Amino acid sequence: MDFKKSKAPTNTVTRNLNDLSKETGNIYESVVIMGKRANQIASEMKEELSKKLQEFGSSNDNMEEVFENDEQIQISRFYERLPKPTLIATQEFIDDKLYFRNPAKEAQEPLF
Repeated sequence: MDFKKSKAPTNTVTRNLNDLSKETGNIYESVVIMGKRANQIASEMKEELSKKLQEFGSSNDNMEEVFENDEQIQISRFYERLPKPTLIATQEFIDDKLYFRNPAKEAQEPLF
């Protein structure tokens, strides 16, 4: 998932609840779906950021450390400017880019 190229807004946007519940028929189910996707995105972002910051992990103190800290700060600021995981998940849900299913509903439907 390339969340860096997401077209999600970087600030909060008011959404119409009817548009969000249109796909599932239940606003609460839609919120759960978006929440689970937001958790997935957040863990991916955290994992990627941790990998990038581990490259700078050194125990020696010298002048190079000042430049390394500057690079770390630039990477951290880049990730801070990205849209929040909840906004990305909401945008994906609205754009029908999420696959979801409800096994409880599938079990209730007749097979023939």
